[in-house]
Amino acid sequence: MTDVHNGRPAAPPAEIPMLRAYRLWFEHTRKCASGCKGTPKAQDGCEDGRQLWGTYRLTRIGKATS
Repeated sequence: MTDVHNGRPAAPPAEIPMLRAYRLWFEHTRKCASGCKGTPKAQDGCEDGRQLWGTYRLTRIGKATS
């Protein structure tokens, strides 16, 4: 029996790691007042923004980040 039939709400789907990393970088760039907002290239942003972009790039090619 599924959760819908049991009357319980279904668990939200797990977020794909690559999309999560991109979302975190994107949200950062929208709020960052120290260099990321309005910058055309990720490598021209602040240190935190560059680190988030690096995490996204590694996740995109399947490398683990810690």
